[in-house]
Amino acid sequence: MKSARRRAREFALQGVYQWLISRGHASEIDAHLRSTPGYDKADQALLEAVLYGSIREADALSKQLQPHLDRPAAQLSPIEHAALIAGAYELIHLQDVPYRVVINEAVEVVKTFGGPDGHRFVNGVLDKFAAEVRPAEVAANRSGGRGKGT
Repeated sequence: MKSARRRAREFALQGVYQWLISRGHASEIDAHLRSTPGYDKADQALLEAVLYGSIREADALSKQLQPHLDRPAAQLSPIEHAALIAGAYELIHLQDVPYRVVINEAVEVVKTFGGPDGHRFVNGVLDKFAAEVRPAEVAANRSGGRGKGT
């Protein structure tokens, strides 16, 4: 059974994906998602934070991610691009969620919606991005210290 937070991330990914394809308004995308079965079982606060924040900051987040990409963001699959934007948003703005959890959740969501190797790409990019935006937490985790959370 999926947790409310996993469901929130799945819906946020779907919303960011829709935005990448249509460049529609976040509120219209949110309204469309609300009609999807299971929406009411998602963590609403997390879903709204990630969906609206990712869309609001998508262009800036894509630019911040670019140095860690092997091709222009516009050439990424929309699912991978959406997962990277949402993951980057969480890494920057949701500091209470351990970085490994953010990455693992992004990987699991991409496994559900993306291509066969997309999760490896997302894992590698977000791992490098986390080291940039949360250097102390990443360093502590890599040295065997805190930051492993669930």
